[in-house]
Amino acid sequence: MKETEQAWRRRVRAGFTLVEMLLVVAIIGILAGVVVANFTGKQKKAAINATRASIDAIRTAVDMYEVDTGRFPPSLNSLVEKDDAPNWSGPYIRGGIPMDQWGHPFKYTTDGETYKVISDGPPDGQPITSF
Repeated sequence: MKETEQAWRRRVRAGFTLVEMLLVVAIIGILAGVVVANFTGKQKKAAINATRASIDAIRTAVDMYEVDTGRFPPSLNSLVEKDDAPNWSGPYIRGGIPMDQWGHPFKYTTDGETYKVISDGPPDGQPITSF
């Protein structure tokens, strides 16, 4: 009977105590909080960088339009669909005008001499513009 009692004690001691389990859960919770906080900032920064890349692509298309036609397009739609400009050899952007990372259309303004491509940017941030 003594051997059975020793085997029972080994089995009882082999598990984790409630305090040990709570400590492990607390550590995992703290680590998860740190990871989520770090990824939240990275996701916003990645969306801003992707929007800047889209602005650069639109600017390249506007520049190509200007080289072909001798003027800046009156709207971004002129980069996709033929307008009345001579020597139009587009489409300069395939698949339509992209949206920014927050699902909003890009704004385009020109005075004939210069142009700007603008995104409203993140809901809690500043607009993103071309220079």
